[in-house]
Amino acid sequence: MIADPSGGHMTIATSDHVGNRFELLVQNVIDYAIYMLDPDGIIESWNSGARRFKGYEADEIIGQHFSRFYTAEDQAASIPQLALQTARTEGRFEAEGWRVRKDGTYFWANVVIDAIFDPTGTLLGFAKVTRDLTEKRQTEEALRSSEERFRLLVEGVTDYAIYMLDPIGTVTSWNKGAERFKGYKAQEILGQNFARFYSDEDRLAGMPSRALHTAERDGRFESEGWRIRKDGTRFWAHVIIDAIRDPMGRLLGYAKITRDLTERQEAQRALDEARDAIIQAQKMEAIGKLTGGVAHDFNNLLAVIMGSLDLARRRMATGADISRYIDNAMTAAERGATLTQRMLAFARKQELSLQPVDCHALVRGMAELLRTTLGAAIMVEARFPPMLMPVLADPAQLELALLNLAVNARDAMPEGGRLLFEASAVTIAPGERPDLNAGDYVRISVIDDGEGMDAQTLERAREPFFTTKGVGKGTGLGLSMVHGYVQQCGGSLTIASEPGQGTNISLWLPIAAMDAVSPNENGARAGEELAIGPLVILVVDDDELVLTNTAGMLEELGHTVFRASGGAEALSIIDSRGGIDLVVTDHAMPVMTGAQLADHIGQINPALPVIIATGFAELPPHASSRPRIDKPFKQAELARIVAIATHQVPLWIVSSTETH
Repeated sequence: MIADPSGGHMTIATSDHVGNRFELLVQNVIDYAIYMLDPDGIIESWNSGARRFKGYEADEIIGQHFSRFYTAEDQAASIPQLALQTARTEGRFEAEGWRVRKDGTYFWANVVIDAIFDPTGTLLGFAKVTRDLTEKRQTEEALRSSEERFRLLVEGVTDYAIYMLDPIGTVTSWNKGAERFKGYKAQEILGQNFARFYSDEDRLAGMPSRALHTAERDGRFESEGWRIRKDGTRFWAHVIIDAIRDPMGRLLGYAKITRDLTERQEAQRALDEARDAIIQAQKMEAIGKLTGGVAHDFNNLLAVIMGSLDLARRRMATGADISRYIDNAMTAAERGATLTQRMLAFARKQELSLQPVDCHALVRGMAELLRTTLGAAIMVEARFPPMLMPVLADPAQLELALLNLAVNARDAMPEGGRLLFEASAVTIAPGERPDLNAGDYVRISVIDDGEGMDAQTLERAREPFFTTKGVGKGTGLGLSMVHGYVQQCGGSLTIASEPGQGTNISLWLPIAAMDAVSPNENGARAGEELAIGPLVILVVDDDELVLTNTAGMLEELGHTVFRASGGAEALSIIDSRGGIDLVVTDHAMPVMTGAQLADHIGQINPALPVIIATGFAELPPHASSRPRIDKPFKQAELARIVAIATHQVPLWIVSSTETH
């Protein structure tokens, strides 16, 4: 190839040998349809790639108009004519769309049409390159025209670098596409090795020679990676190298097609960054909603605790009965502990304590709590059949779930109304419900005659953090947690609601096995066996209030208690005093965690038992085998875990009494 000194079109000087090699290139490219159109769109040449995925033989299609490859809709919209007009006026046309094979089937194609001019500027026709993206395959462009038309076609394609390499990787041809995005003129690059397009690191790693070796061995090499332009800048390239052989199988060289995908790569990077930013924003929004909701719920509980204790302190001075206010404060504190457990369950999938639960007794036991929580404006009714089988559930979580639904119902009836708790036994046949296995269930329904929900709200009702109460007036976890809890029990949750017609939320819970052990029986046995002798116990906690409270509980149980505010102080006491029978330590402490303290104690005195107290749902794996008590805890729970840790009561007795 020789450049025109005037800077115009390229002229062609080639031998028969080079022409044959280009002809072989055309015959070996089968993944691109590359053919010539005259100025009116009549097909003048046809290659094997076009024949392979369009289905026409050369003698069937040469002389026909290229519009027959378009759908009837595109033909009616004059898309073929617009494509040629765009290529004629702008020099090129590119699009993607459905095209039609000879047998009438469709394939999705990427099409590039370049206008071809001779050195005098006369339009000779169009070079058309079509790629079948249905099979996601890319290959070299191939030509079946004469040497002159083939060279013009290659020169007219500007979006692909299409060139030949000899068997050792020397560049033997160069097109305008390669010149456009690699930056080299033909006279600068012909005779050079194609390894110069690779970075220094890739060349040292042997990537160019490995690419040629793969193409020679397998017939084809394909990859994506960074390549280097003449000016030293990098571009992201998609590269295909096909081995070119003569009819005898002798390697003549390689056909190499490169496409600059830098813009796509940058667009993908920008998309990934935008997606990360959106996810981060969603996380922050969720945290904001959660923080506001949790603050609201805890402030309500703290208001009950502080108000009750203040009244108790005032009335205690006059000698009045304060048990009612103490009970109120304890109930609110227990609700706070349950709320914390709910949050931990949501974050870490805390396991439930499933056991047989009498739904009627549970709802009846909530009567006073419901009256206090819902207010006088809400009339609560319960309809339970006389003989209702117990369900398999976590009683504390079920009570919390029903309380959540009751509070939601109250909020939906700002002027007051009726709230109905209803239950019935239901048998689900195989295949009847996609959300439930076949078997016997109890359906507990919470029904209000409030505002109801529209279709959009109903669709999102189970989403975490979704709330209709406004920012800071709810966690948005209530209904989603009920839904998740019921599913963990092996059941399901359904919602029926219409605006102005109230809401019916039903919990479908599986019936417990008949041979299930009653927790109350085990509880009684445990209570009988918890009388243990006095111990010397070291209590460790960095919070002075918690430390004082835990030590007070143990002292009231008759134990001698030493206190430490951190791990280092605890180790010092163990070393200096001796005679310690048990250590009860908080886990989340600065400098040295409770698990780390337990590890140190295990090294110096393996026989000394350690109980880890924590407010987290999870502990480090190596600490999970140690006795553990979850905060907040009552004195009875502390006594039971002390009995376990000191081997004074069997583990199964205590485990059967745990309900949280």
